Amino acid sequence: MDASLSNSLETVSYSLDDNLRTLQVIYTKCKDVNFHDFLIGGTTRALIVYIEGMVNLEALDRNVLSPLLSETIEEWNYTEKELSSIISISDVKETSTFSDIIAHLSVGNVELLIDGIPLAYSLGLAHWEKRNIEEPSAESVIRGPREGFTETMSVNTAMLRRKIKSPSLKMVSYKVGKHTRTEVVVIYMEGIANEGLIQEVEQRIAEIEIDGILESGYIEGLIEDHPLSPFPQIQVTERPDVVSAALLEGRTAILVDGTPFALIAPATLFSLLQSPEDYYQRFIIGTLIRWLRYMFFFITLLLPSLYVAILTFHQEMVPTSLLLSIAKSREDIPFPALVEALLMEISFEALREAGVRLPKQVGAAVSIVGALVIGQAATSAGLVSAPMVMVVAITGIASFMMPQYSTGIALRMLRFPIMILSGILGLLGLMLGFIVIVIHLCSLRSLGVPYLQPLAPIKAKELKDVIIRAPIWSMRTRPKFTGRMNTIRQPSGQRPDPPKGDDIHD
Repeated sequence: MDASLSNSLETVSYSLDDNLRTLQVIYTKCKDVNFHDFLIGGTTRALIVYIEGMVNLEALDRNVLSPLLSETIEEWNYTEKELSSIISISDVKETSTFSDIIAHLSVGNVELLIDGIPLAYSLGLAHWEKRNIEEPSAESVIRGPREGFTETMSVNTAMLRRKIKSPSLKMVSYKVGKHTRTEVVVIYMEGIANEGLIQEVEQRIAEIEIDGILESGYIEGLIEDHPLSPFPQIQVTERPDVVSAALLEGRTAILVDGTPFALIAPATLFSLLQSPEDYYQRFIIGTLIRWLRYMFFFITLLLPSLYVAILTFHQEMVPTSLLLSIAKSREDIPFPALVEALLMEISFEALREAGVRLPKQVGAAVSIVGALVIGQAATSAGLVSAPMVMVVAITGIASFMMPQYSTGIALRMLRFPIMILSGILGLLGLMLGFIVIVIHLCSLRSLGVPYLQPLAPIKAKELKDVIIRAPIWSMRTRPKFTGRMNTIRQPSGQRPDPPKGDDIHD
C-alpha cells in the first residue's frame, strides 16, 4: 500500500465495502490472509479477517460465527460490551485504525468489521503450533529443573511467573522492528533492581531502529556497551531458574518473542563462569567444581602458548628427561613449535565447528573420530609431535568446561594472538598478551557495572560467591551494584545447628 492510500484510509470507514477494499490492497498477494463475508442475523453485512494457521478455527466457528449468524441486532448498540455478551470470547478490543488492525492480525487475532460501524473488533483467538517445553541441551545439569524456554513469549513469561509469584515481578513490553514488530519484554523485580539500571535498559531498547528482530542476538548487539570486545557483556540462557536467580539479585532479563534464549544484564566475567548447578549441590562440591572451572579457564587461554614459549625459548625450564623425550618426538618434525601449534589448533577448531553444524546423529561422532584420526595421521606423517597433540586435546577439553558458549568462543579466539606472541617473544610475549587481556577486562562495563566486579573494584563481602560458593545461609546480601535498592536477602541466624542434648531418636 502506497503512502497516499495509507494516509487517506488510516481510519476505519462506515462502509464495509471501503474497509474490505482497503484491507485487500494492504494484503495484496497474501494468500494466507482470509476474508469471510457473512450476514449477522440474515440482515447486516459483516466481515471476518484472519491469517491462516494462526487462528483457532474451531473456536471461531463455535463462539463467533454461530452466535452472530443467529443474532438479531435491531436494538444492538454496537459496543464492545454488547458484542462480548453475544459471542463467547473474553478478549475483545475495539480498534479504529488500520494500523491497529494490522498489528492485531499479525499476532493471530481475528478482526470483525460490521457495515455501518466505523470500528473493528479484535477477537483474541490466536492459536498456532508451538514447541513443547524441553530441557535445554546446551545447559544440562545433573541436579536442577529440566525445563527451558521455548519460542513462545506467553509460555516463557508464565514459567517465570510460576517461579516468582510476587506482584513485584514487572514485565514491560516493547515492539521492535519496522517490519517484524517483534515483542521484546524487559523483566525486573520492583524494589530490588536499581531504577537507574531499568531506565538505561528501557532507553536503549526504545532507541533501537531496525527493520526486523529475529533473535535475541540482535538486541544483544544493539544494547551492549563494548560491541568490539570479544568478551560477551550480556549473559544468554535458556533456563528459567537462571533468569529467576538473576532477577532476585537485582539484574534485568530481556525476552524476545520467537527465540528461547533470554538475555540477562548486567553480566560480569564471574557470572559467566558460574553454572546453575553450583547452587543446587552442597556448597563444598560447588566450590571444588568452581575452582576446577577457574583452573581450566586459564588452561584454555594459556596452555598452548606456554608450551610454544617454553619449547622455543626456555628449554631449561623443562626437566632433562622430559626434554629428551620431547626432542625425540620432534626430531622428524619439519615445522617450528609455533607453526605446529597453529596447525593443530586450527584443525581442531574446524573439526569442532563441523561437529556443531552437522546433524546430531553424526556430528558428535565426526568431531571425535575426526580429531582422533587426524591427530594420529598427522603424528604418523611427521607433521606434528605427540606432545603437541596432547596439549591441543587438553586445551580443547578445558574449553568445554565453560558454562557459557560465548565465553568459550572468546577464549578460543584469544589463544591465537597469545600463541603468536609466545612464539616470537617467549614467556615475555605470553605475559604481555595476558596483561593486555586483563587491562581490557578491567575497562569493560556491562550497563555501567564493572566487568570484573567484585574483584575489581574489590568488594570483600561479595567474594564469597566468587572465590568460593558460600553456603546458602551465609549469602545474606545481594551484589551492591545491582541490588542496592534492597540489599538484604535473608536475616541472620539461618545456619542449621546440630541437635543439642540427647539424640532425638532415643
